[in-house]
Amino acid sequence: MMNMEFERKLTIPKETKEMYPVTPEMQKTVSERAEIINSIFAGTDRRLLLIIGPCSADNPDAVLDYCTRLAKVQEQVKDEIFIIPRIYTGKPRTTGAGYKGLLHQPDSQGKPDMFKGILATRELHMRALKETGFSCADEMLYPDNHRYLDDLLAYVAVGARSVENQEHRLVSSGLSCPVGMKNPTAGDLSVMMNAITAAQSAHTFIYRGWEVHSQGNPFAHAILRGYMNKHGQSLPNYHYEDLAHLADLYAATELSNPAVIIDTNHANSGKNPLEQPRIVKEVLHNCRYNPQIQKLVKGFMIESYIEDGAQKVDGGCYGKSITDPCLGWTKTERLILDIAEML
Repeated sequence: MMNMEFERKLTIPKETKEMYPVTPEMQKTVSERAEIINSIFAGTDRRLLLIIGPCSADNPDAVLDYCTRLAKVQEQVKDEIFIIPRIYTGKPRTTGAGYKGLLHQPDSQGKPDMFKGILATRELHMRALKETGFSCADEMLYPDNHRYLDDLLAYVAVGARSVENQEHRLVSSGLSCPVGMKNPTAGDLSVMMNAITAAQSAHTFIYRGWEVHSQGNPFAHAILRGYMNKHGQSLPNYHYEDLAHLADLYAATELSNPAVIIDTNHANSGKNPLEQPRIVKEVLHNCRYNPQIQKLVKGFMIESYIEDGAQKVDGGCYGKSITDPCLGWTKTERLILDIAEML
């Protein structure tokens, strides 16, 4: 007997999608952007990917304001950079404390209403697509929930605490969009490489009560985000030697489309978002120095919002992160334009 209270069974993804339907025009945008993104990972499009946005999507109006600003910059750098906004609607919080994401929307009594949260996440991704032309990225924190967004997303990330999980790996093998596998918090790259191998392979497994057969995802790839040592100290893994080592790891495999996205925040920056521009520029310098690294690095994951830094959940500052600190808009815009000039 489980010590759980089963309140209700949530509606199926089909019903949720019928409440917030994707129009043919929106689906065309998703498909066109998907083709470009796949081409970048395949190496036939030489543009750089920027997966950029808030640590967590909290205030929908602020998130859409941010995406609107990104759309204007995208037009300026479209020949060098392809932007995928981060709209992360779930956050890994297992201790019970902290913001768990837009998915955990409260009802009138302050209790999480998961169905309301599912609708809120789909509505936000749809508004971004409709109002700014961006199909966006989200973290696959809960694999079962992917089908609520699978017709909208451009990119999926598997976090450092989920990358060893078998269900995340299996579901990733059946996704049609690129999936980035982060190195685990302890830094062992073999775990990340095993996750990529699993995601690129075909599998038979149970998903949402169905026996399913996946064909493998050829665009599953690495994300380097730094790591923590046994003393809890942040250590980076974006330096020249780290990237050369990753290139060697890929060379020893038969994986398709070798690729890495550099996460410039988290342990790589010691959660100091102001370090992100310096990290980007160092990696780009290394790409110019070593063609093997240049071929491997497909882009960056940057935590950025309207205001610098972070605040408490109830801080009340518009466009300021309520989870990890982010780079503010003025610095973000400058960074994007600087990157374009360097390419």
